[in-house]
Amino acid sequence: MHVIARPRLIAFWEKHPDSAGPLQAWFAEARAATWTCSADVKERYSTASILNSERVVFNIGGNKYRLVVRINYASGTVFVRFVGTHKEYDSIDAEAV
Repeated sequence: MHVIARPRLIAFWEKHPDSAGPLQAWFAEARAATWTCSADVKERYSTASILNSERVVFNIGGNKYRLVVRINYASGTVFVRFVGTHKEYDSIDAEAV
């Protein structure tokens, strides 16, 4: 998959250093993945929340952080839409970010 917005991940882990390892691991796995549908994502990440046909929420760092992505399965592109703490996540509409 082609992951868009890595700088957003880097900016987050610079503010929250304990998220660096988990986010880097997620990024590497997402880049190596060949997801064709949400079931492929769920197969690898059983704790991920599938919001709709394009939106997925990943639990990062032992569920300490949340990562919201939009996936275009046809083009093989993952767009990082949000990364934050649970408190920050609670204040957003994950289907609209």
